[in-house]
Parts: sequence; C-alpha cells; structure tokens
Amino acid sequence: MTPREVVTRAIEFRRPPRLAISGHGELSDVTWVGYDMIQPRRAVGYPGMDQWMCWWDHSEVQNMGQVKGHPLEDLSRMKRFPWPDGDDARRYVSTWRWLDGLSRPDKRDKYVVAGIFMILWERMHTLHGFENCMIDLMDDRPEIHELADRILEYDIQIVRNMHRIYGSSIQGFTFTEDWGTEADLMISPALFRRFFQPRYRKLFRVIHECGWHVWMHSCGKINKAIGPLIEAGLDVVNMQQPRTNGIEEIGREYAGKITFETLCDIQKTLPGGDREQIVREAEQLMNTWGTADGGFILGDYGDHVGIGAQPETKNFMVDAFLKQDRYKKKVG
Repeated sequence: MTPREVVTRAIEFRRPPRLAISGHGELSDVTWVGYDMIQPRRAVGYPGMDQWMCWWDHSEVQNMGQVKGHPLEDLSRMKRFPWPDGDDARRYVSTWRWLDGLSRPDKRDKYVVAGIFMILWERMHTLHGFENCMIDLMDDRPEIHELADRILEYDIQIVRNMHRIYGSSIQGFTFTEDWGTEADLMISPALFRRFFQPRYRKLFRVIHECGWHVWMHSCGKINKAIGPLIEAGLDVVNMQQPRTNGIEEIGREYAGKITFETLCDIQKTLPGGDREQIVREAEQLMNTWGTADGGFILGDYGDHVGIGAQPETKNFMVDAFLKQDRYKKKVG
C-alpha cells in the first residue's frame, strides 16, 4: 500500500495497515507543494514585511517571529489597501516545477498537501491588531465582517487556482489558525459559531469540491472549537499540546469523529526528555485519540530547537510511536 493510501485510509477511517506519518524526514508519508508570495510594490525593500504589509519582528531566539506592525489598525484604510490578489498569475510560476517534482521516485506515491499560512483569524489580527479585533468582534462592526470576507476571498482564490493547476495531484489542503490560550478558546463558543463557523464552512466546501481533505493546525486549548469545526467539514486537526487539551477529555469527546495529527506534547513532554513519559504518552495518544479504524497521524513540530528539545528526544519519540503502532499490530 502506498504512503498516499495509508494517509487517506487513516483520515477516512478505512483501517490503515500501519501508522501514518506526517513530517520526520524520510519516514514521512506526506509531501508538500506551494506557490509564490507576491509583495506589493510599496513593501519592496522593507525586510520583514510580508505580502499583507504586516511587519514581523524577531527576538534573539530563532523562530518565526511575531507581527509588530499592523497595516490595518484603522479599518478605514481598507479602501486604499493593496489586497493580495489570489488570481495573480505570478503566484503560480513555480507551481509547475512543484508539479513536475511530484513524479520523482521519492515523491510520486506520497500524500500531497498544499496550504495557506494564517487562513482567517490569524490573518485578521495580524492586519488589524489582536485587541482591535476583539473589540470589533464584540461590537459586531460591519468593517470587521468586511475584513474577514476580503481575507476569505483571497483564500478561495488560492484554493481554486491550485486546483486548476494540480487537480487530483493534491490530496489535502492545510492551514494555520491558532485559536487557543493555555486555558481556553480565545473567544466565546457562541461568537465562534456565529462569526467564524459559517466562513470556515464556505471555505471547507470549496476545498472538498476540489476532492481534497481539509487539514488545520491550531495551538492551545481549542477543545470548544473542535465540534464546530467538525460540523463545518474539517477532516484533520493538528494539535501539538495534547496535555493542555486533556488527552482523555479529547478522546472521550471526539475520537472517531475527526482525524488527529499529533505528537507528544511540545511544551510539557518533549522539552523534558523523560523517556518513560514519552513512551506512556505515545501509547495513550494512539489508543485514546485514534480508533481501530484510523483517525490518527503522527505529526512533527519541525523545530526541536524552538521548543527546547534535543534531536535524540524527537527520534526516541518517533520510535516509541512506531513500537506502539496499533494498526500494524492489528494486521501483523
């Protein structure tokens, strides 16, 4: 069975023959394709400014950084804002090279994903500022709806153009959208359902119309968002702080209803390097979040330095999951 079939069966609860793996170098069953970022003319020459005119700052710690300059703090600026154009042909110049690369022996049988960094909520508060977004959401200002819809329009343009080029060569579409603090969802579940769920449903419908699965990464205690996201059509949720979420709690509520892409906790387990704890957590996650029919993918944070974990700890964790592979044991 090809890596693509293993991942597909895991997502669709069709009894994969072994543990599906996303990331972790040569072990990965998943590969990625992309497109080009186009900076607006006024951003050229300003290091740290992305295609949305957001300015990123970095500390001495090596990581992705943080947005410190919000170009739409005042939403009246939207009228003159250089919105990224998802239909700009320059975005797709490199996609043909990505497409050709999928025929390489090391890629041709992999499960292929494309994606967007900061799909909606994250992009809203990088553009407008976190506090500003919170206030405007509570006031239900028309401008905050316009901001969300302009971002969503771009997202849908990207999805449809990627489908035009890649078609069935892609199997999944992924995105980032951190929604949790360490204690709870950032907004009330009622507001999440009222404002964000319909927009996610619209976007997920477009992705499903392309014949692709929908993947989403979200950090923090997002427990109260998982149900609405499942209702909206989410297929795979990437959660990297399972102890913050509550391993048993999540398993009781959602195992069998959505596929989890996860790993040992990147804040509370991997940095400590306790090997007995890693083995226990790997077993607990696979047996609690996964089901006998699937629903579990071993994920990869990708930056062990950023979380303070040693490379050998990450390698040990992968081995622990492979030894606990309930799917391989089932058919072996």
